[in-house]
Amino acid sequence: MGKMTLSQMVAQLVGGMGTSIQIFVVTLVFSLPLGLIVAFGRMTKNGFLRNLVKVYISIMRGTPLMLQLMVVYFGPYYLFGIRVGSGYRLWATFIGFVINYAAYFAEIYRSGIQSMPQGQYEAAYILGYSRFQTFFKIILPQVIKRILPSITNEVITLVKDTSLAFTLSVVEMFSVAKALASSQTSMIPFVAAGLFYYIFNLIVACTMEWMEKKLEYYR
Repeated sequence: MGKMTLSQMVAQLVGGMGTSIQIFVVTLVFSLPLGLIVAFGRMTKNGFLRNLVKVYISIMRGTPLMLQLMVVYFGPYYLFGIRVGSGYRLWATFIGFVINYAAYFAEIYRSGIQSMPQGQYEAAYILGYSRFQTFFKIILPQVIKRILPSITNEVITLVKDTSLAFTLSVVEMFSVAKALASSQTSMIPFVAAGLFYYIFNLIVACTMEWMEKKLEYYR
């Protein structure tokens, strides 16, 4: 392959950037609500369900995301003999990222919910609020305010973790940068990829900071 111009390299990197952003968005959209559901399971009075959820969280937090992606992709064939096509690679990436990050978000939610004073639940009960209304109208907005810094850290980590999709040969930003750096014997693709991750994380940090300021009235 001949030498490529800077514009040609950037054009290829943009394609990988789109996949990275897609993984990021899908993971957030599904793992945040799933994490809240998992947190409820972690705090339930049902001992069997609570312990089952604890095992799930322990496995997700105690094993590498790269390994989890491989299990999600190769598991259907090795466990059930189901053959999957190459189109399943991206879906396996989505599934692996969502179930991994849901476990982390669940523990963040749990710590926030359990830090709320019991008196707030009692006051809401006296005012005639149902348990559902109490949680979603009074407790959850305050919990979000408290856990936002921790959520921000996880979201920033997620931006960088999208590069692990290369494990399943999903062509995202980092994979494209590696291929270009190798074929062009140039560091420019790596520099461009680094700038992408930095700018993406800067946008995330600024967005989260803006959200924190919007929630200042919960002090």
